[in-house]
Amino acid sequence: MPIGYLINVLEELKYAGYNTNRLRQKKLLGENTIQALREGRMISMKSLATICQLLDRQPGDVIFFYKED
Repeated sequence: MPIGYLINVLEELKYAGYNTNRLRQKKLLGENTIQALREGRMISMKSLATICQLLDRQPGDVIFFYKED
């Protein structure tokens, strides 16, 4: 898929005080989403919105589009 991440989302969340245990316990992000972030796969728009809210960023600060040849 021609979409990638500009930042290491899980590291940024951890820096902001949201480690994976806290994300799961507070039901902010599910295990499938956390695993997708680890593997660099795309996540849902709802999960992206949650991440943007937690990090106080815009979607363009988190993901980018690139053209495939």
